[in-house]
Amino acid sequence: MTGGAGQGSSFDSDRIAALRARFSTPGGTPPVPATSPARPRGFAATGQPWFRAAALICGFVVLLYVIEGVDQIGGGDLDAAGIEPREVDGLSGIVWAPVLHGGWDHLMSNTLPLLIMGFLVLLSGVLRGLAATGIIWLVAGVGTWLTGADNSVHIGASSLVFGWLTYLICRGWFAGNVRHIMIGIGVLFVYGSLLWGVLPGPPGISWQGHLFGAMGGVFAGWVLSGDARRKRRGDQSGVIASPR
Repeated sequence: MTGGAGQGSSFDSDRIAALRARFSTPGGTPPVPATSPARPRGFAATGQPWFRAAALICGFVVLLYVIEGVDQIGGGDLDAAGIEPREVDGLSGIVWAPVLHGGWDHLMSNTLPLLIMGFLVLLSGVLRGLAATGIIWLVAGVGTWLTGADNSVHIGASSLVFGWLTYLICRGWFAGNVRHIMIGIGVLFVYGSLLWGVLPGPPGISWQGHLFGAMGGVFAGWVLSGDARRKRRGDQSGVIASPR
């Protein structure tokens, strides 16, 4: 059997394709483009890096004041939980020392540097800032435990202040980041005189905490700029001189 029914004039491939597209959705209605619900304008700022950095450092400082308030009510008993150099029981002080202070004056003297430098450290990335803080916390604590004076207890967030200071100063140079270099120069100009605190000073001042906090900041800047340094070396090694 040869031949067959020919395609009549009513056959329209474009029209059939349009009908198929229309009835391929439930109810035979054309698909509606999906839209994401608009966020209330009042919450727009919460996603900004500056807001997260400010909220985190302010929360940390408030926590320090709460701890000091509890310590004052308890007669200063919490201060004994600081770092006791070369004492096994004093190792736990590595964890607790930066959140303990020897009175309101001690805490208030640290408050403004903590707020400013902590904010700047966290501003470039909360996770990176927390990693830098963890490195500084550990290096400062271990160094103080190894080198502090016998029969002494070391407390205070100044180790973090010195660590954040050197981290902000050096991270831009390690990473080759111009914006961070400019921030570091500004911090050095405003707070650079604090670095004299890494030298032995009056009794009762933990210069060991200052010194190893500052060393921890340099180390954190070097470690956390590793990706940028490797990328810069790769870009330099990838440059091939073209023949003249």
